[in-house]
Amino acid sequence: MLIIPAIDLKDGKCVRLRQGLMDDSTVFSDDPVAVAGRWVEQGCRRLHLVDLNGAFDGKPVNGEIVTEIARAYPDLPIQIGGGIRNAATIEHYLEAGVNYVIIGTKAVKEPAFVTEMCKAFPGHVIVGLDAKNGLVATDGWAEVSEIQATELARKFEQDGVDSIVYTDIDRDGMMQGVNVHATVAMAKASSIPVIASGGITNMEDIRALADVASEGISGAITGRAIYEGSLDLAEAQQYCDGK
Repeated sequence: MLIIPAIDLKDGKCVRLRQGLMDDSTVFSDDPVAVAGRWVEQGCRRLHLVDLNGAFDGKPVNGEIVTEIARAYPDLPIQIGGGIRNAATIEHYLEAGVNYVIIGTKAVKEPAFVTEMCKAFPGHVIVGLDAKNGLVATDGWAEVSEIQATELARKFEQDGVDSIVYTDIDRDGMMQGVNVHATVAMAKASSIPVIASGGITNMEDIRALADVASEGISGAITGRAIYEGSLDLAEAQQYCDGK
């Protein structure tokens, strides 16, 4: 199981939100490229980037910084989400050196788009499913649908999606622990590997996820915990490697 540090980009800075609320953000750094370097030094093997402004605007806003990070660390696999709503954006990111694009809102509103993009860019598409009480949320979590996240995951099973980033919104940025039960339910819903996100606080959460990783959980994204020091990235990855 990979421990994947998150760099959330807002107005060119590295921030963390609570429950996806743009007006409840903590700025951790003015230099996202340096932050990426810090996680590389601690042994991260993949990086999770989110263009928060892009998620709300429906188009890339912090794309230049994403490109800078990809150029600075060419050997590091990077996944990017936020505002990816067309093929041109995907092509741009892949050409810039990003390895995976995360389709979120568009995957919910137009599932056929995922099918098309998986054919156009095989092996590079991740679906981001963000849920509140099991129901999928879209548009930077501003809208909550009537669709069950597990139900939607099954729809993408035959498309060739690399993985699903599953975020429990109620836990995200709240340091209240990961929702292991919901993550396992998502992993069992389809054969697509699941990357857990939201609420990872300390080694207890990592151990809890690692214990059920065989259900189909391939990674865990962590943000606030590694920034505030309640989780040591190197220690967490070492533990997972030893499992």
